[in-house]
Amino acid sequence: MHHRVSPTETIRGEIDAVFAEGRPLADCLEDVARLGARLIIQSALEAEVEEFLGRARYQRADATGAEDSQAPDVAEEAAPAVRPGHRNGHREVTVKTTSGPMKIKKPKLRGTTEKFASRLFGATVTRTNALESLVIASFVRGLSTRDVTNTLAEALGSDAALSKSTVSSICQNIRGEYDSWRQRDLSGITLDYLFIDASHFRMHPGAPAEPVLAAWGIDTDGKPVFIALEAAGSESHDAWADFLQGLLDRGLTPPLLVISDGGAGLISACEAVLGRSLRQRCLIHKCRNVTSKASRHDLAEVKKDFWEIFDTAELDIAPAQRLVDAVQARIDAFAAKWEKNYPAAVKTLLMDRSSLTSYLRFPSLHHKRIRHSNFIERTFGETRRRVKVIGRFPGETSCVSLAFAVLDRAATGWRGFTVTPTALRHLEGMRRDLFHPAPADVIHLAPHDHEPSAKAA
Repeated sequence: MHHRVSPTETIRGEIDAVFAEGRPLADCLEDVARLGARLIIQSALEAEVEEFLGRARYQRADATGAEDSQAPDVAEEAAPAVRPGHRNGHREVTVKTTSGPMKIKKPKLRGTTEKFASRLFGATVTRTNALESLVIASFVRGLSTRDVTNTLAEALGSDAALSKSTVSSICQNIRGEYDSWRQRDLSGITLDYLFIDASHFRMHPGAPAEPVLAAWGIDTDGKPVFIALEAAGSESHDAWADFLQGLLDRGLTPPLLVISDGGAGLISACEAVLGRSLRQRCLIHKCRNVTSKASRHDLAEVKKDFWEIFDTAELDIAPAQRLVDAVQARIDAFAAKWEKNYPAAVKTLLMDRSSLTSYLRFPSLHHKRIRHSNFIERTFGETRRRVKVIGRFPGETSCVSLAFAVLDRAATGWRGFTVTPTALRHLEGMRRDLFHPAPADVIHLAPHDHEPSAKAA
């Protein structure tokens, strides 16, 4: 049976549409914050009506008030009292907030023996910060029944507090969305590029900031895919190895290239779990490492020289070993120039130097996007900015749920890659060389068709 789209689904569609507009991510997140506020308030109203009637949307009740036999089974001890009456559309109401008025669809009821009164929109609720309070309570202060209830009571007064079952229903839906996502099958995803990074948040009382590990990638069609998100106690080898092995256990095909920062635990985990995949050291992180060891007097010149190493626009060389060798020669020239004045900076550059040029084996059109992992780091920055005033999360659940909510919505607006027929053949050839090498087990990693040089691209 065809059902009309619910107000909550309409708002979700508006959130998806924001990211499809191609605007800067920061601007999108501001709009999504407001739409997310509407979504939570709308969900709360729908949950209140469900509790009041004792049945879900489109679930019927018989003439005596008992639930229809076709309705889903509900535990007897948790079954709410079923009241007569039915939903009869919605009435638009305006909620005044500090960020401006917002339109909410308030459900209308017919045939009830008692008058329905929303705790959110009752006559005693006169303050204008209801929306912000509920958003902060739900997404920042813990996604827990007690936190949401207490925050509403603080902001709106005890008469406005939602019931325990209503709050529990809202929070459970948010947690359930993340739980289903993190357990999904990945066997249908084949990645060319896998980006992995972590961001640190304070989650436990008296403990320092702890990492949330994240992975996203570009598949063989050039489309971005948000892969995984998980809290960890540290960025140790074991933590990263468990995270990466979990991706393979859920069916993910190993990528051609892994892009990451230079954490020792992460590097060793990549080598242990994704040993046949090539590894690219994030050049932005490496630049920070190098320039941090230069004096302010020479900082601008050292930074300029660093990025000139990897500027291949003037090199008429196709992506393959020859291009790698040319850039490695530039690394040697940088070292010769700055060794005397900044030996620590040069040592940092030369450390794990082979991983700085792995991206040069891939199609030229992809180079500027696959030589750093900074994209997801910027998105994590948006999450940190939103919770800065809170200080810390009350636990892992709220932290990961907020990060998931931001990244999952942001992922719908991430740009993919252009995969030309030539680039596709190039990548297919690399996949054969890496994962199905010739009997001599010699991996040449050269393009199987002529790839236009970076200059031509």
